[in-house]
Order: sequence, then C-alpha cells, then structure tokens
Amino acid sequence: MNFLSDTTAPAHPALLDAMAHANGGYAASYGNDPICQRVEDHLKQVFETELKVLFTVSGTASNALALSILCPSHGAVLCHDEAHIHRDERGAPEFFTGGAKLIPLPGAHAKIDLEALKATLNSWPQDFVHTTPPRALSVSNLNESGCAYSADELAALTAPARARGLGIHFDGARFANLLAGSGMTPAQASWKAGADILSLGATKNGALAAEAVILFPSVMNRYGELQARQKRAGHMVAKMRYVAAQFDAWLADNLWLDLAEHANEMAKRLSEGLSAIDGVRLAHPVDGNEIFVTLPEPVAERMRAGGAGFYQWPDGSARFVTSWSTREDDVLALLEAASG
Repeated sequence: MNFLSDTTAPAHPALLDAMAHANGGYAASYGNDPICQRVEDHLKQVFETELKVLFTVSGTASNALALSILCPSHGAVLCHDEAHIHRDERGAPEFFTGGAKLIPLPGAHAKIDLEALKATLNSWPQDFVHTTPPRALSVSNLNESGCAYSADELAALTAPARARGLGIHFDGARFANLLAGSGMTPAQASWKAGADILSLGATKNGALAAEAVILFPSVMNRYGELQARQKRAGHMVAKMRYVAAQFDAWLADNLWLDLAEHANEMAKRLSEGLSAIDGVRLAHPVDGNEIFVTLPEPVAERMRAGGAGFYQWPDGSARFVTSWSTREDDVLALLEAASG
C-alpha cells in the first residue's frame, strides 16, 4: 500500500515498450531524430497552437531552465510560498537564472491570492534601482496542495502580471491530472490562460524519466537560448530519442489522460473513505491525485501497522498520493486498516 508519491510508481509498460522500439538501429543525436519531431508535431495538435519543445529528464531541470529565459539574474520570480520551485528545488531556479530572487506569495490551499499578487506588483516596482523588479510569475497547476486553478482563476492571475511585463511560467508536473479532473483542454489550461512556457511532466504519470519545456508562440524565438542553457547546464541528453519515445507512447490514444483519470478516481475513492472515518478531516480540496488529511494518531498508527506508506507533511497533515498503478484493492485495504 504505497501512497508515498506518484514517483514511487513503476513506469507504464507501453512507455517501456516504446523505449525498446526506439532502441532499434541508429538515430540522430540531441533531439534531431524523427521521434522528437513526431512528438512535437503531436503536441501542436494537443495544444492547438504552434510551439517548440525541449525534452528533459527532471521537473526541476524543466522549471529552472524555463525560468532562466523568463527572468534575468537581477530580476525576481513571483510564486506561492508552497511552490515546488521555492520549497523543493534546492535553489535550482536561482542557480540557473544566475541569481534571480524568488518572492513567495500567500494564499489558501497553495493558490496564489490575487490581491496579494497585485500588492506585490505595486510594492516591487520595475524602475526603482534599489529593489528587485519582478520579471516572471510561476503558477503550479495542479499545485502543491493538490488543488486546481480554474481557467478564470489563471486568467485573473496572469492579467496583472502580463500588464507589468512579466513572463508567465506554469509548472505542470501533474498537468495530466489537472486536465482529467477539471475538464479543461490543454490549450485552456496553458497558453489561453496566459502561459508563455509550460513545464509538462510525464514522470509522475507513467513515464520512467520524461519531462518537457513547452514554449508557446510568445516566446518561441527564445528556443535557441533555451537549448544553449540546457547544454551549458549539462541537461542535453545525447540519445534524446529515448525520452521522446516515452512521450510518443504517453500521448498516443490519450493514454496520458486515461492514466491520470485512474489516479484521480483512486484519490476520490480514498478521500471519500477517509473523510467518513471519525476524526479524519480533509486539509485541502481533492482536485487530482493528492490527498492531505489531518489524522488522529491512533488512525495513523493503524495505517502504518497495516503496511501503508504515506508522508507526514510539515504542516502536520498526512499526504497520500495515488498513481496510474494504484489498485482499488490497495485503497480498500488502507481504509480497512484505518477503520480498525
């Protein structure tokens, strides 16, 4: 009963098969192979726009590289205080940008408060030499509390940032789970909501190691610079076809959305079951495949004794994460252990 993270799940067999198929013979290096081009063409259809794709093998690399072309070393990135780039990436955005400052913002359930964003934009001017000017806004969706921004909420956040000349980055480590839970289209959840760049994650949803930085038309002219930064950072994989092959299989026949829908459904069943246990309370809405609950210690001990793996979060809640491979039997077994 492993609910520690969706990164503990195995890779989906179809993606492993695609990598094995890509292993037949020779192909051009550094993303110049037919598979990489096929995936980019497919993503243009998925997102209903022209775009450029840069493949990476980690979400941290995707986020840091994306922000490095949106924010100069003397600028600042606005993000939520709970944002992955702020809490969990060991200063990688600051490192890749050459020293840009992260300015964390408040907001319930890890969602940036709109009024706090506006106040910060007003209090950190662009043209005063003694302060660090905000140059980028980063929004996680799904966010770090497993909650989703609607299209309207995204547009409301990006509009004032855009008006001040900020570049917009969306962290989509669980983008597929967002789409499966919200009903938004990929376009509605990205460039139509104001994003210049999307970090699209597949690793948490069935891939072995496959992430992508998607540049939408507003910043496609920065692709060469992004490639140069990827190379200089040591993140340009020579045999890129193996990364792209995972995306090729992941996107085929909407497998990515099917896997995310299953994970979300398992999370829904688990959250409903936990909520019915005396003393257990949801800490955040469940919009995807993450569940945060406050647990009485006896309930937590029964779960651990029953073999359940989950994280105790810094705020005192317990986090449970479902994945494409979570079985209904595991959900039922966890709830049985919790109920005693």
